[in-house]
Amino acid sequence: MAEPTPRRDQPRLRPAPLLFEPAEAASDPEHFFDLESVEDPRELLARATELSQAFRAAADRAVEYQAMAAAQLADPRRFDRLTPADIADRAEWTEDYAKKMVEFGRDLLRGEGEGRTSADPL
Repeated sequence: MAEPTPRRDQPRLRPAPLLFEPAEAASDPEHFFDLESVEDPRELLARATELSQAFRAAADRAVEYQAMAAAQLADPRRFDRLTPADIADRAEWTEDYAKKMVEFGRDLLRGEGEGRTSADPL
């Protein structure tokens, strides 16, 4: 099961592994990580909860990487740096959100974002 984002003094735990589905199963719109075949509601709740938490942890981690990349692209020391508007355009964000992501990424790169409970910079 996935764990919440750790505090600065705790090691980061990995989310529960996501099981990848064969292409044949993935093409069936009713098929989702074999949940449709689970008959016991207790087991279904446990597995669906585990998947939900794993997806949430993966999404939070991906947002952190987006923020770090945005901060690196906006770094004034880069000769090819991008403006917040350019970053927003590439990531399909608003310019204000891009500015917040750049700052969040800078915090993460400095090691200051480790204690946050969510990857959302807002």
